Amino acid sequence: MISGIFHENTPFIKVVIGWGQSVHAPLVILDTGFTGDLQVTPEIAKELNLDVIGVTKTQIANGQIIEVPVALAIAAMEGLTSHIQVLISDSMPLVGISFLSKFSYKAAVDCKYKTVTLERV
Repeated sequence: MISGIFHENTPFIKVVIGWGQSVHAPLVILDTGFTGDLQVTPEIAKELNLDVIGVTKTQIANGQIIEVPVALAIAAMEGLTSHIQVLISDSMPLVGISFLSKFSYKAAVDCKYKTVTLERV
């Protein structure tokens, strides 16, 4: 099981991502409205030496559709690894539903007690 944290009213978890010889473990927002795998900042993408493989159209929270660069990376969670798609954006790092599905996680976010847990099912 993985435990996250709340900062103010936002749930965060730590993910381990890598590409080539570079590894990074950022705290990312657990965003159940984000259907993708992972979104990182250009700075994190540069630290990981990610290669952009294309551009995808993405609808953001305000309904606007924007084009966002996409790269591939490898993520690790509790000893398992998976290839993931990484969106590169100036907004906050996010982990989405597709990422949780790839690792077979059930997310429990308890806003009353400010707890976040991921449990493999």
